[in-house]
Amino acid sequence: MRFPDSVKIIEVGPRDGLQNEREPIPTSTKVELVNRLSKAGFQNIESASFVSPKWVPQMADGAAVMTAIARRPGTIYSALTPNLRGFHDAVRARVDEIVIFGAASEAFSQRNINCSIAESIARFEPVAEAAKRAGLRLRGAISCALDCPYQGPIPPRAVVDVAKRLRALGCDEIDVADTLGTGTPKRVGDVFRAVGDVIDLGCVSGHFHDTYGQALANIMAALDAGVTIFHASVAGLGGCPYAKGATGNVATEDVLYLMRGLEIRTGIDLDAVVETGQWISSQLGRRAVSRAGNALAARKALAAIDCTAP
Repeated sequence: MRFPDSVKIIEVGPRDGLQNEREPIPTSTKVELVNRLSKAGFQNIESASFVSPKWVPQMADGAAVMTAIARRPGTIYSALTPNLRGFHDAVRARVDEIVIFGAASEAFSQRNINCSIAESIARFEPVAEAAKRAGLRLRGAISCALDCPYQGPIPPRAVVDVAKRLRALGCDEIDVADTLGTGTPKRVGDVFRAVGDVIDLGCVSGHFHDTYGQALANIMAALDAGVTIFHASVAGLGGCPYAKGATGNVATEDVLYLMRGLEIRTGIDLDAVVETGQWISSQLGRRAVSRAGNALAARKALAAIDCTAP
């Protein structure tokens, strides 16, 4: 397998991770989460969403979050913005990167936003143009890149088609997402190699959910294909409100532990992320999903007990 010297990890916990929580989360908790992640050294944090509160009520305080966070120089703070109204709200809140999205599945697109893939991408043209005029980074996400809950397996050519459309809109980065977490390494490698035939993989990221426990293996397959940007969610927070059964995003702690073992640089403080994962899980009243995070936290707690023993 071929491995790069370094990778970029995009932390999506504050947005993609928290959006599916049913109980309201205080704005102050969201702000502290972003601040803790900033201090840990992330280059990019997906921090908020400027969508209708009717559809994603957990993200209704996006502007308040973005206004209150302590911004770390060099960190990009992103937000999901599906329309011009959301874009203008995001600009006022000083968002650094605009995120738009489309699906690789026609059935998923029709069932969730009531239009075709081509129509959904066309709806983002005004947002993309406005982002470029404002000098903001633009990132495009492709959901259901491996499987669709309504359509089944997605052929790589469908992912390539959406990637080309997003690139034509001017997206600086394109996320390829295994939204259901059903992907396996061979299929993941096939998809990324197909995308890499038409788009430089240096601007393509892997976004994996861990429903079937394959996320880390899929990251290895994506690494081998040439991908150097990955999404992860602290403590394994997340899920997709439009894809029943999909569990959380791959845990950031697990990804960082993997990268450390492969001697791949991330520039992120794993210990700080572990502490953050344990903290946010306690705020939500449950145990963190991250296996590496829980193991490292337990080891640290045991060492502290040993040090205080007579």
